[in-house]
Amino acid sequence: MNRASRFMMRQWIGMGTRFLPFADAATPDLPLSRLLRLSLFQVAVGMALTLLIGTLNRVMIVELHVPASLVGAMIALPLLFAPFRAVIGHKSDHHRSELGWRRVPFIYRGAMLQFGGLAILPFALLVLAHLGDSADAPAWVGQAAAALAFLLVGAGLHTVQTVGLALATDLAAPESRPKVVGLMYVMLLVGMIASALLFGAMLADFTPGRLVQVIQASAVLTVVLIGVAAWKQEPRRSTSRLPQPVPPDFRTAWTGFLAGDRALNFLLVTGIGTMAFTMEDVLLEPYGGQVLGLAVGQTTRLTATLAIGGIAGFGVASRVLARGYDPLRLACIGVVLGIPAFAAVILAQPLASVLLFAAGTAAIGAGAGLFGHGTLTATMNRAPPGQVGLALGAWGASQATAAGLGVALGGVIRDLVAAVSRNPASGYHAVYGLEIVLLFVTLATAAPLLVATSRSAGRSHGGSPGGAGIIQEGRAI
Repeated sequence: MNRASRFMMRQWIGMGTRFLPFADAATPDLPLSRLLRLSLFQVAVGMALTLLIGTLNRVMIVELHVPASLVGAMIALPLLFAPFRAVIGHKSDHHRSELGWRRVPFIYRGAMLQFGGLAILPFALLVLAHLGDSADAPAWVGQAAAALAFLLVGAGLHTVQTVGLALATDLAAPESRPKVVGLMYVMLLVGMIASALLFGAMLADFTPGRLVQVIQASAVLTVVLIGVAAWKQEPRRSTSRLPQPVPPDFRTAWTGFLAGDRALNFLLVTGIGTMAFTMEDVLLEPYGGQVLGLAVGQTTRLTATLAIGGIAGFGVASRVLARGYDPLRLACIGVVLGIPAFAAVILAQPLASVLLFAAGTAAIGAGAGLFGHGTLTATMNRAPPGQVGLALGAWGASQATAAGLGVALGGVIRDLVAAVSRNPASGYHAVYGLEIVLLFVTLATAAPLLVATSRSAGRSHGGSPGGAGIIQEGRAI
């Protein structure tokens, strides 16, 4: 290779590392190709979430004529497994396999649960809608089969995501974890966006047979993606025949986890903040169409705007946290950004400004991205030795449960206020106003944690208790 070629190669590599999002998360021990392959489990999770919450939500109500109340109950079933994420994480911390693995067996079990639910789901929906030869089947058969399918998919995706993130934490060096977190969640968004476009194209000409094919293809793709993601990722440990120390039971580990480093306070911050950022998830598009008079294509672009804002938030968070910034403080910056963002969405209606609405939507996505990245990175950093899975499971349980409750509560409040006031805009404004209140509550809940972090940083760096808010490259500035 001549001098010019070597120069061009160095410039190309440097440009890729600089401009490709999260490319610099790679290390010699964890190259980018391996990191991208590991992130495929998030693509599978995003595909399942899109299928359950987006595609099937519409198909069951519009094409299959299933009552909306029953659809809502089915979609909420995966949340029943969310609190068990902490248990799954704890089990994966201490699991002993004859093959020398801790995390991989749980990832494969989650994949099989998700595959099983998706394999049952299309036929359960046909029975639920009384289509074809199932027209004479009792109603409870379709309901029970669909409930089982949704529950299995929920159990699988919660297991895969919890243990997959724990495995990513095990493999990543401490200094590269913020960027690894950003990459994992960007891949989740990529999986959701790509699968939404793909499902929409494949179901454009809806038939029950096409629905069966789409869901079955999703089941197969789930196993393939998760299998490729976990292949040769976790190093095998020696399986000694000598007596091993008995791992602590979950209750003991959970009690010890809550007793240390204000863990309960931190979980409350995660839960309240997540609820504040997710109550509007299913209301932004209806608000744009019903209140601002936007067309279907325009409101659909709002979802992309929200996702782009989230990706931007993750990208900024990864770069800032890699320089040593306090992740909890960054999460609070995301909360602060969300307050004027929701205010802009509210003001878009009296000002009749679509531009203000779009800007507020993008800012909501960016604030949620900063908050989610910050809290997850803080969880990784605060996890006690040997309890990474438990800590990530606790974070995931708090985050997933709060998100589900927030979406449900947002819909109920919107309907009640709109019915009482007989003004559709009032229902939406009530939800957005409550989200602003919850963001202030999140800041108040996080304040003791920020004070404790500043004091500990001040003591460790020889400064005043409040003078080390930002730590960069091992120095207080």
